[in-house]
Amino acid sequence: MLDIRLIREDPDQVKAGLEKVQCPPSVVDEILALDKRRREALHELESKRAERGRRSKEIGKLPPDERKAAGAALGSMSAELSAAEAVAHEADEEFQRKMLEIPNLPHPDVPAGADDSANIVVREAGSLPQFDFEPKCHWDLGPALGAIDFERGVKISGTRFYVLTGPGARLQRALISFMLDVHTREHGYVEVYPPAMVKSECLVGTGNLPKFGDTMYRDAEDDFWFVPTAEVPVTNMYREEILDGATLPVRHVAYSPCFRRERMSAGRDVRGIKRGHQFDKVEMVKFVRPEHSDAELLSLLDDAEEICRRLGLAHRVLQMCTGDLSFVSAMKYDVEIWAPGCGEWLEVSSCSNFRDFQARRAGIRYRAEAGAKPDFLHTLNGSGLALPRVLIGVLETYQQADGSVRVPEALLPYMGGEEILRPTS
Repeated sequence: MLDIRLIREDPDQVKAGLEKVQCPPSVVDEILALDKRRREALHELESKRAERGRRSKEIGKLPPDERKAAGAALGSMSAELSAAEAVAHEADEEFQRKMLEIPNLPHPDVPAGADDSANIVVREAGSLPQFDFEPKCHWDLGPALGAIDFERGVKISGTRFYVLTGPGARLQRALISFMLDVHTREHGYVEVYPPAMVKSECLVGTGNLPKFGDTMYRDAEDDFWFVPTAEVPVTNMYREEILDGATLPVRHVAYSPCFRRERMSAGRDVRGIKRGHQFDKVEMVKFVRPEHSDAELLSLLDDAEEICRRLGLAHRVLQMCTGDLSFVSAMKYDVEIWAPGCGEWLEVSSCSNFRDFQARRAGIRYRAEAGAKPDFLHTLNGSGLALPRVLIGVLETYQQADGSVRVPEALLPYMGGEEILRPTS
């Protein structure tokens, strides 16, 4: 959520920023009109409350024979007060609803651009794998290895579901354990295992609601939403709290299953396990002082890249332009790995600095020092990394001519010493 004081004091700056992220600048005028109406309604309400209080005191000083008539007149004010409260409540709700629909403003250093064609490749790292045979796609490798069962996944749950079996399930588990160990033992993150279902206010806090309600799954009877990412429950661990500035930065890493409605059309993303309604992810979340968030974003990005480097996966980093930022991001970098069988780059991490956007929505503040006035901190998050695309990268990068797959050295301790995954037939 944007700071209403910024909108009031510098509406032109806000309009310019919103235009960069393709949000109509006219929304600022709508907000200012709603804010004016809300403040006027609140002022009217407070005036009526003050008037009632003044009259109540005066009645107490009247002679007994005059109090009854004065009390009746005061009673008529109660109806006026109730009406004023209703007007003020409606004006405030409409204002808050509109504020939740406004995206974050882009960081000044984000490159301008209308869409993803203007994204910048910051760097490429690692060598693209070379083969003396035609590399296979994971949808061919996986079933042959006894690692992926597409047919039974569809039988159980329908299209876009699959079952990881045998070496596939073990490799997925190894990747999750490896990533958590690197982030906790070397990068300074504290691991948490959060619920996979949250209340709606948690999704409002992270910016998923109300805008993206149609992309998520929810329990039809209770107010439970299945998490689209561990970012949601981890960020909301500190909702409506004031943190001690001396404890910042707070860095958490979490593994969770993730659930999203994928609306796929015919095309290159429909084959294999690149996109599905359920997937696993290791997520990094940071709570930092505002003056440190830019540096923390680069550190977050390096932590994500380190997993790629340890796994020996060729990857590249893209900086998102203004037209390709997410609703909540002020600045964002994507990490993509090369899948040689598919012949394409696959996104495995998006690292974002939200600045105080989520903190305002979730009410997360910090006190810089003892006695200081609480202020909103900055939040960041990034995948570290997202499965199953890392699994795809490993299978396709480390495949051999006979259809077997070498296990990356970094994963050997998690695979019980198994070095080669071999075809079952």
